[in-house]
Parts: sequence; structure tokens; C-alpha cells
Amino acid sequence: MKQNVKWLTMLATMLIVFICLPSLVQAQFPGCPDPTVACPIDGGLSFLIAAGVVYGVKKVRDGRKKKQAGENI
Repeated sequence: MKQNVKWLTMLATMLIVFICLPSLVQAQFPGCPDPTVACPIDGGLSFLIAAGVVYGVKKVRDGRKKKQAGENI
């Protein structure tokens, strides 16, 4: 049960950060001053990468737990 609460807390925190952070970042930068200069596209890409890393870590942990549970039988 503690593990579920831990994951729910982490998920809620990440969700709040992902919702609030883009608006804060956008409020700080006015944009590209010169339309001929290419602006970096990094709005949601870094969040998608972070979410993928978190998901991958979770899958690895679940796989290890499943493997250990199979060996204990």
C-alpha cells in the first residue's frame, strides 16, 4: 500500500510540474526577436523525454521485482 501512495504522490507532483512549468517558461521569454533566426523547439520535448525515462525506470523495477518473485517460489 505504501508503494502505491509513493507512486501516486510522485505522479501527482510530476503532473503539477508538467502543467505549471510550461506557462512559467513561456512567460519568461518573449520569443525570437528576429524572424530569420531559428528558435529552438524545446517546449514539450524535454517533458516527453523525462516522462519516458520515468516510465522506463518503472518498467525495469517491475521486471526485477517479477523476476525476484519468480526465483523465490
